[in-house]
Amino acid sequence: MTNQSPIPVVVNGAAGKMGREVVKAVAGASDMILLGAIDTNPQYLGQDVGEVAGCGALEVPILNDLQATLVLATQEKVQGVMVDFTHPSSIYDNVRTAIAYGVRPVVGTSGLSAEQIQDLAKFAEQASTGALIIPNFSIGVVLLQQAAVAASKYFDHVEIIEFHHNQKADAPSGTAVQTAQILSGLGKTYNPPSVKETEKLAGARGCIADDNIRIHSVRMPGFLAHEEVIFGSPGQLYTLRHDSTDRSSFMPGVLLSIRKVTELKSLLYGLEKII
Repeated sequence: MTNQSPIPVVVNGAAGKMGREVVKAVAGASDMILLGAIDTNPQYLGQDVGEVAGCGALEVPILNDLQATLVLATQEKVQGVMVDFTHPSSIYDNVRTAIAYGVRPVVGTSGLSAEQIQDLAKFAEQASTGALIIPNFSIGVVLLQQAAVAASKYFDHVEIIEFHHNQKADAPSGTAVQTAQILSGLGKTYNPPSVKETEKLAGARGCIADDNIRIHSVRMPGFLAHEEVIFGSPGQLYTLRHDSTDRSSFMPGVLLSIRKVTELKSLLYGLEKII
């Protein structure tokens, strides 16, 4: 952003694992300035967020007052951005609050319902404020989803398996839900039954998303974020898989989203909408 003021960024959930990566990425971006860091964990309140993130002192203390920090962002020459990696229980209120203050949210927290997303989209449009809800910031996931769309023309059977660490609070993942939504928007119904199925244990066959697409969720130490989309037909399987083995893989997408959201006047859902 030559000859332009840097983008002011507030990181909400700054002391979390994803929040720390965002702090480091924003601190290293020449066209951004880390204006505020929010976290509700009392262990980190008042500490320098750079020290907590492991990138050295940034002279930005971790606070637990989102509204007061958003006010600071509105006083900058450039409209501020809030990057949110918090918890499904608070994300809806966080996004509405940011939009109300004229701060553009970039949301990595999953757990928003379709109705909540629709409500936030209406609110953002009324406020002429850009917002991005990104189920997965990895470029590789976008490529997987594009390959799945191509495969869906030739396969009628598909199931999705997503694997995450056991500290993820919601299931299925936003990425898996988005993948199912993309496939279900293609005008076909998948997995035509050949027998009447009976689950001896509830949930054995996973949950059913739109157009009869099943999603299975695994939560276990050792995983970070992984997804398989499995297509099948008589005599063959076609498996698409994406693995994120380090949170740094999401940061190019996060930085791109921060830059792009400043150009928007409404809410967009999905990284594929801005690349």
